[in-house]
Amino acid sequence: MKSLLQKVGTMFTSNDAATPAPDIKITLPMMPSPHVLDGSLGTGFLAGQLLVATPMIDSGCFQKSVIYIFAHSAEGAMGVMINQPMEMLNYAALVNGMALSAEAKSKQIPVFFGGPVERARGFVVHTNDYDKETALFRSGELAITASSTILQDLVAGHGPRHAALVVGYAGWTAGQLEAEIEQNSWITVPATANLVFNTENELKWASASRSLGFDMAFFSTAVGHA
Repeated sequence: MKSLLQKVGTMFTSNDAATPAPDIKITLPMMPSPHVLDGSLGTGFLAGQLLVATPMIDSGCFQKSVIYIFAHSAEGAMGVMINQPMEMLNYAALVNGMALSAEAKSKQIPVFFGGPVERARGFVVHTNDYDKETALFRSGELAITASSTILQDLVAGHGPRHAALVVGYAGWTAGQLEAEIEQNSWITVPATANLVFNTENELKWASASRSLGFDMAFFSTAVGHA
């Protein structure tokens, strides 16, 4: 997992926080990412897909979670949850310590809890109409950026059509995610802008599974293998 983090997360400053707090300072550096990943290349991994928790996960922060996977290789995987809004924190409080203009700080965009790893690390999930070198990953209709430049561009009218700020991420070591999928803990569905940005947060989990033609209410918790 270390080498995966070096490839995908080198532009972030490590700043662990046990619990998000109103005075938390997130990190979205100004410099462009040196590692822009293109999910359209078809590597056989799950980057660019949505990971949807099944009823096998019946407790903890991943229960009924929907995760946008932006990095996946033989070394591990990384993704951010896109259906858990941070109701106790707002965008203005999170970006208060960042070097942004007053207009950028007053901009209101959705804020999500992305996962339990490095909760002071920030990402922006957005539609792929924002095509800049600062993108960390892009695939299909969605992309993820980890540079504060995108926040300034949103204010200037040069940003993406839809965007959400995500704090923290979910991470898996080599083979861990594959093992969890084999144990029926997750299903994968195509990631669409409509599901991420035009679906109510409380409906994303059920809507994601229905996009494959079945209802999670009928999902068997019995692990089976063909």
